[in-house]
Amino acid sequence: MENKYNYFKRDISWLSFNYRVLLEAQDEHLPLYERINFISIYSSNLEEFYKIRVADHKAVASGATESDEESVQSARDLVEEINQEVTRQLDDRVRIYEEKILPALRKNHIIFYQDSDVEAFHQQFIKRFFQEEIFPYLQPVPVSKNKIISFLRDNRLYIAIRLYPKDGGNPLYFVMKQPYAKVPRFIELPPHGENYYLIFVEDIIKANLGLIFPGYDVDSSYSIKISRDADILIDDTTNSADLVKQLKQKVKKRKIGDVCRFVYDRSMPQDFLEFLMDAFHIHQDELVPGDKHLNLEDLRHLPNPNKALRPIEKPKPMKLTCLDEKESIFNYVAQKDLLLYYPYHSFDHFIHFLYEAVHNPETREIMVTQYRVAENSAVINTLIAAAQNGKKVTVFVELKARFDEENNLATAEMMQAAGIKIIYSIPGLKVHAKVALVRRRGFNGEKIPSYAYISTGNFNEKTATLYADCGLFTCRKEIVNDLYNLFRTLEGKEDLKFNTLLVARFNLIPELNRLIDREISLAEQGKEGRIILKMNALQDPTMIDRLYEASERGVKIDLIIRGICCLIPEQPYSRNIRVTRIVDSFLEHARIWYFGNNGHPDLFMGSPDWMRRNLYRRIEAVTPILDPDLKNELIELLHIQLADNQKACWVDNQLHNVFKKRPAGKPAIRAQYYFYEWLNKKTIAK
Repeated sequence: MENKYNYFKRDISWLSFNYRVLLEAQDEHLPLYERINFISIYSSNLEEFYKIRVADHKAVASGATESDEESVQSARDLVEEINQEVTRQLDDRVRIYEEKILPALRKNHIIFYQDSDVEAFHQQFIKRFFQEEIFPYLQPVPVSKNKIISFLRDNRLYIAIRLYPKDGGNPLYFVMKQPYAKVPRFIELPPHGENYYLIFVEDIIKANLGLIFPGYDVDSSYSIKISRDADILIDDTTNSADLVKQLKQKVKKRKIGDVCRFVYDRSMPQDFLEFLMDAFHIHQDELVPGDKHLNLEDLRHLPNPNKALRPIEKPKPMKLTCLDEKESIFNYVAQKDLLLYYPYHSFDHFIHFLYEAVHNPETREIMVTQYRVAENSAVINTLIAAAQNGKKVTVFVELKARFDEENNLATAEMMQAAGIKIIYSIPGLKVHAKVALVRRRGFNGEKIPSYAYISTGNFNEKTATLYADCGLFTCRKEIVNDLYNLFRTLEGKEDLKFNTLLVARFNLIPELNRLIDREISLAEQGKEGRIILKMNALQDPTMIDRLYEASERGVKIDLIIRGICCLIPEQPYSRNIRVTRIVDSFLEHARIWYFGNNGHPDLFMGSPDWMRRNLYRRIEAVTPILDPDLKNELIELLHIQLADNQKACWVDNQLHNVFKKRPAGKPAIRAQYYFYEWLNKKTIAK
């Protein structure tokens, strides 16, 4: 039977989210360098998107791989649609950059040259800087249609140059890689009067091409770059030893993957572009026109010579006095569940929790999952200290965490050398759950509790200052026992059941269906059916259909979805569903689910989004929130986010980001900062 429901395309929806990131760059209420940083984030996001998602579609479009989800033609059509939307967005990026950012820099006495045409008082400095600091690292390579001498490295900037011999003749072509490690991308020039000056290093190079090619007339030069397929196709149905070997081999080949995008200065003449396409075997569908200056993700490193331009004052992580180093987290959690909100609360509390487990004489074993950890991680160092202190430590390491494979491999080998038991990836699955368990003497007994920690975010000190997540500490036996069963499942034990935790591939989907059915039943009885779902992404058609059905039958649904949302609002079958997106100082990363239950709500938090991969191809863990006070905290967080009228927007039925209007007479609510103040007052009151 034909499905009456429709869905947004996943990748087009993601582009809508990334465009929302770009829109932060034109918010004049933000500090200028914060706006510049959002251009950097937008550009970095887009780079990864092409390396993974577009590369996958192109592989299907070319017939190189087969897909159950799309045909060759649909893949080709989607790549074309993506490129068209990206081109439209890049037009807006150029507009925001040139008409908003550069004038704002000039207003603050920062002149950011955008080409090699500089003021006379800087010309001698630039020539000398080029000769002394840049020229030794340049190596132009000739290019011809018949012989490729140069391999274009992934995401590196090159200058394509066309020359003519001074005595006449045919044009010659060269490519030259910009210096990467030896020279910064942005050069600070001597100030003049009340102004400061910056310039791109490539513009200095272009101004001095005549010194590199004596005897030739430089016709023109343009920036180019290539993005290469960064996805790693591995046979993960094999044993862990083979998986480790495969990953070590294939990660090294990531930089030489197939071309998925050729980005070029859109002012390049067509005949020049066609020459490069022939020389480097670039296909038409790989072309993405760009700006004069590419790799604008580097803008996060743009120097700020005007110290009067202050950075944004972001909330500083709070330390709870009840959890300082002199107090016992174990003792606190033995009396009451604890919920921490990052980055508003300090991640040091979790490190303190591990330290206490290391030095507590009753601790028998520490068990942790590792998905993405920071380099030189305090979490890993503490686990190593635990092993050296005679504690049994078991760490499940997900080797298939994209772009973290090498770090995870190196970290796992370091832990293994310290005596930690390492469990590697499960064949055919990813483990995305973010959980820790401290088993103590008397496990399953009453007098000496063990402790569970379930989080929405990774055990990563760096991202804990950038991502908005939450983590629950509890010693409730029903959760502790389920978490122990989860780790036994990761060790290969079978037929284990979960009574309280919701675990993907076990009991998660049946319980979600039961909760949705209950809200539908309440609505049909004339009572309030209410669902609020906060996630990063909503893509699984089966679960979207359940939400459509609930909407049709009277359930009021609010979705707070940061990124991909394939559910289409404002349709007859979604008239009771609103989609809110929040983009602000921190990356909204928490997954929190609210089911109203006629005034007696059930709340859950954990690691999964409602995507196919999370629900069917990963191990994910979700915990109910059983403490009434903590339930109320999460409800307050959801209500604050729904009330945001500064950084929240609706997603409409055309994937437009429609900013909410602040009602007349209502206070301005910027959810991330408002919630921080709410937590701070609550902490002081204690």
